[in-house]
Amino acid sequence: MFDVVAVGKVNRDAFIRSGEFKLLKDKKALKELEIETEQAECFPLGIKTSIEKPIFAGGGGAHNAAVTFARHGLKTGVVGSIGDDLAGKDITRFLRDEGVKTFFKTDKKEGTGYSVVISSPDGERTIFVYPGASDKLKDADIRFPQARARWFYISPGAIPVGEMEKFVSRAKKSGAKVAMNPSGFYIEKGKNEMKRIFPMLDVIIVNREEAALITGVPYSAEKKIFKEFDRITTGIAVITDGKNGASVSDRSYRYHIESFPEKEIADRTGAGDAFGSGFVATLMHANDTVYALRFAAANATSVIESVGAVSGILAKKDFENPRWKEADCDIEPL
Repeated sequence: MFDVVAVGKVNRDAFIRSGEFKLLKDKKALKELEIETEQAECFPLGIKTSIEKPIFAGGGGAHNAAVTFARHGLKTGVVGSIGDDLAGKDITRFLRDEGVKTFFKTDKKEGTGYSVVISSPDGERTIFVYPGASDKLKDADIRFPQARARWFYISPGAIPVGEMEKFVSRAKKSGAKVAMNPSGFYIEKGKNEMKRIFPMLDVIIVNREEAALITGVPYSAEKKIFKEFDRITTGIAVITDGKNGASVSDRSYRYHIESFPEKEIADRTGAGDAFGSGFVATLMHANDTVYALRFAAANATSVIESVGAVSGILAKKDFENPRWKEADCDIEPL
């Protein structure tokens, strides 16, 4: 039996950086272009633009989480869907070298999913996504007892909600605990379509904007958001808030930790995956919410300081560095 199996999105990432990419922050220009974010990354058309050496690596929430679990010393598996191509073979080889057992469906028609990450100087990024095989996973592709585990960590991408519902139900019947970091695709479905999944989750991990969308509670009312999660779920709710840190509700208390200061901001890709999987990995070991929050915050910070979603992921021994002892955790009744 595995300690944990990560289930969901697996893909190939390509990271592209260039000093010739420019940030557009003019509000009027952004409005005219119908860009809803506060800034855009721009480059001229019709010319060749020099870039730094591109970096290619595995990615996707299930892939990234599996690396955290393996480096934490847990017996780890990963379930996903890849193409019958070089990218899929490279991902499989890398994960096996990390000590992860792979249970991949190989899609003969679709290629391995691909993301091209265009990074800005401040570490923010725009991601171009080709889902490919990554969203083709079905409940029937996840075989017991080969992938039997004490915990399942689900990062579903755009895998159909109905397929994940069937899998989560099977996992719970097997006696496993289930954590989920729902994707934007799942957030858009809303709590009505996911209402049968929520009560089966032992841990749900979302960012603050996603939490507000799921619960229908205003962004600023964090305690009310947690109260609504307590109503629609039966487990622990984790809400990340970027530079403002993260909060957790265990249905009795609210825990809050500030982010660790970054030495540098190289790339924010995978920070959410690092936080969520880091929290679950340490919770499995220690069943200590404060310790789990501190490791999760450290793992996310370390990932931000490197290019790529997994190069900065901490091994368990790395957490002994005095740098990661500095964060305080506030605790208050809900």
